[in-house]
Amino acid sequence: MTGHVMTQQGTQRRHALRLLGLALFGTSFCAAAWAEVTTGMDRAFAAASLRKVLDALNATPLPSSELSLVVPERVENGAVVPVEITSRYAGPQDIFIISEANPFPLVARFSIPEGTEPFISTRIKVAKSCDIYAVVKTGDAFYSVSRPTQVSIGGCGG
Repeated sequence: MTGHVMTQQGTQRRHALRLLGLALFGTSFCAAAWAEVTTGMDRAFAAASLRKVLDALNATPLPSSELSLVVPERVENGAVVPVEITSRYAGPQDIFIISEANPFPLVARFSIPEGTEPFISTRIKVAKSCDIYAVVKTGDAFYSVSRPTQVSIGGCGG
């Protein structure tokens, strides 16, 4: 009877170790895939210029009249600049906000699920007077619109 219990425990232990091994393999595979996806986005948020942000996103956005970007022409305080973006493209995947003069220009990324109205209303920090860009990714294409804003007091330590 004792030998039978040991065999059953041994079988359960081997089964548990196999499941643990599969779980670890699956986790490391998913982590590697996630790292590949986030690497470009990490580079985009760490980029120090508009050109480097677009390079990290692998984007060459086309100017578009299908995007609406509303920012004030003048703001007293760059720490709270209201921004509204509306896209008339069907099924956008991502909407990016870029403030050209910020130390790290990529301010925000919004992932828009299928079937959701592509509208963003938020407040951003702007270091100094500059162009604000809205960039929309739909499929493999990027589209953009920009508007200038004048800042009296910078919002990024200025």
